[in-house]
Amino acid sequence: MTTMDAEGLRRQVPQVVGVLVRRGADFASAEDAVQSALVRALEVWPHDPPHDPQGWLVTTAWRKFLDQARSDRARTVREEQFASEPAPGDIPLSDDTLWLYFLCAHPSLTPSSAIALTLRAVAGLTTRQIADAYLVPEATMAQRISRAKQQIAGVRLDRPGDVTTVLRVLYLLFNEGYSGNIDLAAEAIQVTRQLAALRDEPEVRGLLALMLLHHARRAARMTPSGRLVPLAEQDRTLWNTAMIIEGIDILQDALARDQLGEYQAQAAIAALHADARSAVETDWTQIVEWYDELLAITASDIVRLNRAVAVGEADGARAGLAALAQVDPKLPRYTAASAYLHECAGELDRAAGEYADAARRATSEAERDHLNRQATRLRQR
Repeated sequence: MTTMDAEGLRRQVPQVVGVLVRRGADFASAEDAVQSALVRALEVWPHDPPHDPQGWLVTTAWRKFLDQARSDRARTVREEQFASEPAPGDIPLSDDTLWLYFLCAHPSLTPSSAIALTLRAVAGLTTRQIADAYLVPEATMAQRISRAKQQIAGVRLDRPGDVTTVLRVLYLLFNEGYSGNIDLAAEAIQVTRQLAALRDEPEVRGLLALMLLHHARRAARMTPSGRLVPLAEQDRTLWNTAMIIEGIDILQDALARDQLGEYQAQAAIAALHADARSAVETDWTQIVEWYDELLAITASDIVRLNRAVAVGEADGARAGLAALAQVDPKLPRYTAASAYLHECAGELDRAAGEYADAARRATSEAERDHLNRQATRLRQR
């Protein structure tokens, strides 16, 4: 089986799991049955490829599920309920996949469990791959996924769930970025593309646009040695132009429907950054206006913090500091924002001290290194 074939096989997972869940299988049993079917496919397909790969997986997984049900005496009643095997094509696969999104983002799950289930059941990653991405032992991740499956074992979705919850899980997944050998941001984009094909809503498209616009800058965010490069200093020739164009096109389509949501507003801000040929050409006035729109939707302190920095760029550092004074100083990255605005205001000694303080509070090594270098730069002037 070629690499492309294997990738295609992985992408079948959510649809096949969804079919089994829709037919009445509990999520844990359905997912286990599909994994068994995938193992069988890897054994059989290289020398005997099926004419209908998806139908083959559905049929094989369903039989695996029935075998499992029959082997458990406590499931006698369930066995009778599922005794007849429906034809593979009698349930729309898109509906089944959409069900799976809602199931993996069920409100009873913690964010980490929801992300792990989404990676396993929707993205089709193995437990070992997910464990590698989170830098934890495979057994630890297996336990996390198993507990999550048990938690939603009795959940039956009779109607579509709240897409907002699904989008939140996908956004969290995207922000996990890259870890181990798995590009979680790319996985999040792929899964969100699938959701956009199933659920044609402005906010779904807004989230996809936001992901694409941020991911387009990825190659410029770090130096080869691993140092963080701020947006204003990034080499924009490294940005992925095709991805930016796609993101802007998707965003424009979403905004044209006049149903503004937080992901569309965030994408609009990202688009303004992407549209500027250089940092000095950034339209900060429009960015502030979009932050105002975003604040009206979310009332988020993080948005207020980012807006204060944008105000500083648009109207001067003093205006930015005045806006920052309305933000809770305990907020993550508050001190870093204050340092930047004080530097812009010419208060270099204070800015250096705040950069150093922000470095001590940083949650990543790359961010800590960047802030320490900023403090050193100002102290050496």
